Amino acid sequence: MSAISGIAVDSQLASVFATANTDDDVRFIKVSIRNESLVWDRTIPVAASFEDDLALLQAPDVLEDSVPAYILAKVAPSDWINISYVPDSAKVRDKMLYASTRASLSKAFGSTLFSDAIFATSKADLTPDAYASHKRHIAAPKPLSAREQELADVRAAESGNGYEGSRARASHLRTGVGYSWAQDLRDALVQLGQAEGGALLVLGVDSTSGAETLTLKSSNSETTVDTLGSALPPAQPCYALFAWPHTYFSPPKREIRKPFKYLFLLHACIPLTHMTMSVFIYSCPSTSPIKDRMIYSSGVLSTYQAVKALLSEAVPNVHLASRRIETSDPEELNEKHLKVELGLAAPFGEQSNASTPREGEEKKPFARPRGPVRKR
Repeated sequence: MSAISGIAVDSQLASVFATANTDDDVRFIKVSIRNESLVWDRTIPVAASFEDDLALLQAPDVLEDSVPAYILAKVAPSDWINISYVPDSAKVRDKMLYASTRASLSKAFGSTLFSDAIFATSKADLTPDAYASHKRHIAAPKPLSAREQELADVRAAESGNGYEGSRARASHLRTGVGYSWAQDLRDALVQLGQAEGGALLVLGVDSTSGAETLTLKSSNSETTVDTLGSALPPAQPCYALFAWPHTYFSPPKREIRKPFKYLFLLHACIPLTHMTMSVFIYSCPSTSPIKDRMIYSSGVLSTYQAVKALLSEAVPNVHLASRRIETSDPEELNEKHLKVELGLAAPFGEQSNASTPREGEEKKPFARPRGPVRKR
């Protein structure tokens, strides 16, 4: 097989390697370049472990101080390492010749047989200590720029694998969330689900003890939708559960073509008195520390699912909004914002009154759009 440098594998070398690949007694095969060919130089049998046998290469009759060579090292059955030994004191022509033929040597015998490659410029690079250092270097994480490291941290936080509070750790409440839950938080959540008026629970992650724990930061039984934004921390991420009494409803999505009479009966069945909905809120101000943002973002989905499971188990009749509210500016949380984010519509009575002209206000006729201009 021809190489980039035009150097071909000698038939004898091909035969020796084929035999050594199935022979458990072969440790090293020395290969040299002679007469524009890759030729077999010598075979070194197995004496001990691979690391211990590296000492055999230090013999002066195996590797010379100024003469390049290749060493095909057998680590395990069908597992070889291609060692390129090119001393710094070698001739420039030899350095170029061995460098241009290095890749073709492993390709000639099948690249899948070679699991690693070592480039040595002296015998000191082929000692047990040097080989152990080489393996540590291969196993070490690749160096990243500051930007790449930041992106890697964000991906680790989003996948939940970069922190101790990931979804892999079991919760004592068996909810599947990665955080441990404080007992008072569970009791407060159950009371919130049983409440009839407006109330707010603000949840935080406490990592001072080494293990991330979901705790109750504050509770307010008199929070209204107008004071909701100011009740959340302005510069720290948090999770919140808001019990919201309102008269809105979720409009049907598949009854658009139903007759008006059906829609009237449908809406008439909905009482216009206040109903209470529990809303899950994830607030992450843009001015909060990046570490806190990554921690809270990694647990938002699992925390929501845990709250949903806990409420359905402890308070089956509670209505938890199917959509989460996520914001980077708590001040934007008001009645209009919640209505849009949760896909709610106004009660039927308010909708019907919206199209009726006010007292003293003249009803404007329908403005028919102008047609296209005719060409002459």
